[in-house]
Amino acid sequence: MKNRWSAAEARQHSAQYAPQWGEDLALRTYTSRLLGAEPKLVLHGGGNTSLKCISVNILGEIIPTLFVKASGHDLASLEPGGHTGVELEPLKKLRVLSELSDEEMVNEFCIHLLNARSAIPSIETLGHAFIPKKFIDHTHADAILALTNQPQGKKLVQEALGPEVIVLDYVKPGFTLAKAAAAAYDADPNRRGMVWMLHGMVTWGDSARESYEAMIELVSRAEEYLARHARRPLVVQVSTPLETAQERLTRVAPVVRGLLARPTGDPDRPHRPMILRPLITRQALDFVDSDGGKELALTPPLTSDHLIRTKALPLWVDHPAYDDGEKLRAQLSKAMQDYVAAYDAYVERHAARISGRVARFDPLPRVILLPGLGALCAGNDVAAAEIARDIAAHTLEVKAQVAAMGAYQGLPEPILFDMEYRSLQHAKLEKDHELPLAGHVALVTGAAGAIGSAIAEELLAQGCHVAATDLAGEGLQSLEEDLKTTFGNRVLAATLDVTDPDSVARGFEAVIRTWGGVNLVVVNAGIALAAPLESLSLEAFRKLARVNTEGTLLLLAESARHFRLQGTGGDIVLISTKNVFSPGAQFGAYSATKAAAHQLARIASLELAPLDVRVNMVAPDAVFSHGKRRSGLWAEVGPDRMRARGLDEAGLEEHYRQRNLLKAKVTARHVAKAVLFFATRQTPTTGATLPVDGGLPDATPR
Repeated sequence: MKNRWSAAEARQHSAQYAPQWGEDLALRTYTSRLLGAEPKLVLHGGGNTSLKCISVNILGEIIPTLFVKASGHDLASLEPGGHTGVELEPLKKLRVLSELSDEEMVNEFCIHLLNARSAIPSIETLGHAFIPKKFIDHTHADAILALTNQPQGKKLVQEALGPEVIVLDYVKPGFTLAKAAAAAYDADPNRRGMVWMLHGMVTWGDSARESYEAMIELVSRAEEYLARHARRPLVVQVSTPLETAQERLTRVAPVVRGLLARPTGDPDRPHRPMILRPLITRQALDFVDSDGGKELALTPPLTSDHLIRTKALPLWVDHPAYDDGEKLRAQLSKAMQDYVAAYDAYVERHAARISGRVARFDPLPRVILLPGLGALCAGNDVAAAEIARDIAAHTLEVKAQVAAMGAYQGLPEPILFDMEYRSLQHAKLEKDHELPLAGHVALVTGAAGAIGSAIAEELLAQGCHVAATDLAGEGLQSLEEDLKTTFGNRVLAATLDVTDPDSVARGFEAVIRTWGGVNLVVVNAGIALAAPLESLSLEAFRKLARVNTEGTLLLLAESARHFRLQGTGGDIVLISTKNVFSPGAQFGAYSATKAAAHQLARIASLELAPLDVRVNMVAPDAVFSHGKRRSGLWAEVGPDRMRARGLDEAGLEEHYRQRNLLKAKVTARHVAKAVLFFATRQTPTTGATLPVDGGLPDATPR
């Protein structure tokens, strides 16, 4: 465990934050980030840190204050405001109580917030309040859990860490743990820290640096102890190459993703999809391919803090038939059914323990372990799936460490259930509003252009995960940079040449390996040419046909294969053109090849309807740009159109605006909204064409 303290960085944090927040909170923020930067200490919102100091209220009164990390905030990126300020003295008085429910505890937090708009403090707030040290750090360190989660865990901790720490038997987190920890501290206040069995590590100090360095030193001792006592590592029975696992992933992930899609009861949108993040590493493969991997995997989690992300147990699939698609699907389906039945039985066994208005979780697994592949980790969006993946990776590593020196022992089922169905835990998962395309994945071709980029932006704004595909180059690269600035890891940029069957297949594979599958395909890539028929060369016509027609065929065919494998329906939207219904002179090649593409999409709507795949078309009139992104089509044909009409660029755009009934400028955003109409299935519609042209009298149908 590396000590990351830097005097220069500490001074930098002080200079940045101390003028507004004070020196202590500035350094508290710094060491919190140091802890959060080490995944072997905390993961995704885990752990918490605190500071006791003095505040002054609006009346000028001095208020002893506890600043403690807000629930769900991430230490790695914590700002000073991520430590919620609470009046300390009223919290300390709560220690005299014999019982305090979660609801009562949170109410006390809220009553005594320094700022009514602050986030709710951590569930461990009272532990930080009752222990009188100025700075307190709490982590779920892997090495500590590897020691505590064994039958002789208490003895191992004492041997590894020596007399400088207090070791406390497992106590339910919250008020009960706070009282027990305070009593243990009072009995021996000269220690440097405390280990909470099957939970984590607590250290303290009179300065942020002292508390942080105590954590690093003690966890390092645990790591060294584990290394010295590792005698019986798991034996790998068959070492699967990483390349083999990745190849299997492309065939397995869509099936698993389809089986994980939850029924909604809505006939238009019958499934709520999830995102899959694969865990395919040498370490994960060796675990699932080992002699004791299954037995070890099907044990409780390292700490109850992980439950709401991964559930108590993963799903293990025995002997996956990777070379037999039908048999593999049957295996996965049976395994999923068995898991659901077991989870439902688990909930029924403990249903009487659920208090308040806590809703049941769906019964589906969040971590699926497959020998010869690794793990597939699921979540409602990529952020949740990545949390599950990271927790799974650390869980496998720690359990393997435990197996190398002894036997693993986790928390008993009733305790796990109480934590999984605790209202304070569920509150971490609540969202103010779920966007309509949350959990969905779209593949957009020709995404670097005006219309494609607008479609990608609109889908992302509605919660979708978007694979923006185009030919390699600056256009796709800059689009990726722009979109990721706003939408982060819900963006994937992938090169895809719609004229190349292998490239199309690789484009789908890239999405599958990233998110598990696809729900929406937007066929947007296209090129244009202005030339009269008498001078139109056959090769020029064929060039347009390869992109506009053959490219559409390849996308439709690959989409059909994928949607059949995934088994939960899907949507395809073809960006057609008003020229299909109202062709223009010198646009013969464009109009004919787009009309052929349009007809292919109509055929697809007939063939794919039994799979609940809807295929629709959007037919826009001229779109010249979207922000800084110019239309590639109009870059090609615009100059000729301007010369033919004696207009400049602005005049040409005005010409197209004036020719429609509404005198409307058709924008890329309008086209994106039309795609969104079909993507969100507002009506039971397939095989339809939605004009986006301001009303052109000769462009039918309407």
